[in-house]
Amino acid sequence: MATTLYDISIASYLQSLNAVAGFLEKGRTFCVENNIELAEIVETSLYPDMLPFRFQVISAVHHSLGTVKALTSGELGPPAGFPDFDYEGLQGLVNDTIAELKTYTPEAVNAMEGNDVTFVFGDTKLPFSASNFVLSFSHPNVYFHAATAYDILRSKGVPIGKLDFMGMPRLKA
Repeated sequence: MATTLYDISIASYLQSLNAVAGFLEKGRTFCVENNIELAEIVETSLYPDMLPFRFQVISAVHHSLGTVKALTSGELGPPAGFPDFDYEGLQGLVNDTIAELKTYTPEAVNAMEGNDVTFVFGDTKLPFSASNFVLSFSHPNVYFHAATAYDILRSKGVPIGKLDFMGMPRLKA
C-alpha cells in the first residue's frame, strides 16, 4: 500500500501534536510542583531574537491544522490572529487541534492530493503541490516549533526526553 497524503499529513500531525500535549502536561506538572510560574514559561525564549514559548506552540498548531485547511483553500501564511494564550490556553489549543484533526477522513484528505498550495508572506508567494507543501514546508515547521517548545521546557528543568518529543510512532499492525 502506498503512503497517502492523509498518512503524511493528519497521521504525522497527530503524532507530533499528541507528543506536544504530553510534554506540555509534564511541563505544567513540573512547574506547579516546583513553584515555577507558568506565565514565565509562556514568555520564555531560548535567545533574545527568538519568539517565546507561546509562539512556538501556536506555530506547531498553525503549521499542522492550518496546512490541512490550506490543502482546500490553496493558501497559508504565517500565524496571525491568535490570542495571547496563557499556558492552560496553549494546552487547550493543542487539544482542540488534535480533536479537529481527527475529524478529517482519509478519503477527504487524499482527494486533495493534486491541489496547489501557496505560502504567502507579505509580497512573497511560494507555490507548492499539496504533498510537497506538507513534506518540505509544513513538516519542518511543525518539528522546528515543537522542538523549540520542548527545548524551552527542558531549559527550565522539566524532566522530558526524546520519547516525549517523538510521541507514539505508527508501528506496523
